[in-house]
Amino acid sequence: MSVTIPARAERLAGLLRDAERAVVLTGAGISVPSGIPDFRTPRTGLWENVNPMEVAHIDAWRRDPDRFWEFYADRFASLVDKRPNDAHLALAELERRGLIRGVITQNIDRLHRVAGTTRLIEMHGSIEHSVCLDCGGKVALERVIEQLRAHDGAPECACCFTPLKPDVVLFGELLPERALSEAQALALDADLMVCVGSSLEVYPVAGLPAITHGAGGRIALVTQGPTPYDRDAEVKLDGDVVEELRAVLAAL
Repeated sequence: MSVTIPARAERLAGLLRDAERAVVLTGAGISVPSGIPDFRTPRTGLWENVNPMEVAHIDAWRRDPDRFWEFYADRFASLVDKRPNDAHLALAELERRGLIRGVITQNIDRLHRVAGTTRLIEMHGSIEHSVCLDCGGKVALERVIEQLRAHDGAPECACCFTPLKPDVVLFGELLPERALSEAQALALDADLMVCVGSSLEVYPVAGLPAITHGAGGRIALVTQGPTPYDRDAEVKLDGDVVEELRAVLAAL
């Protein structure tokens, strides 16, 4: 039985076939089908009932790491068993086929890596490790969870006995220079940037599509809701991200 593929999925598939240097930029929306809430959706968003400047700012960690980890403990524990969904797997398959050069992500949930993406730029870091700012040591997520379950308060470095910080970019911190430089270079060289599951409102990452577009590349969107790039996009797929990317793969 033949399957009818939506015209917009066919269009994106065509753009991917024609591109020589396509890259993908992803945001929180790609992980929602895996059971991970985004940040600002009414009633379900992570920041719906808290002020992120009070609980997720670097100054909050410095001022009271125990209170900081009271907020993050449940979030970290909830992410341990989350699995990639078919949207993550679709992007890994596009990379495997040589249709995209890699993935730039705003997400910290490590699901792209678990899905099999090999060239991955994690702009905001990853929950994979927490770090000791005194000695530079890294502690794996599983060990951090063990400490959080064993006692209240912040997990500690086994060498320094100082509180660990999640290896993610908190409010008040700059993006890692190496990740930002690599992402900007990819964006500048890209002839197609596919933005998936992102409202493209948080800078400097939200400026990456403008770099591609300004250099003559094309933009495609796979996301629900408006973005600042809707008028510039060659095509926008605004349905369920999993179904949309399944359709694109089917069209290829």
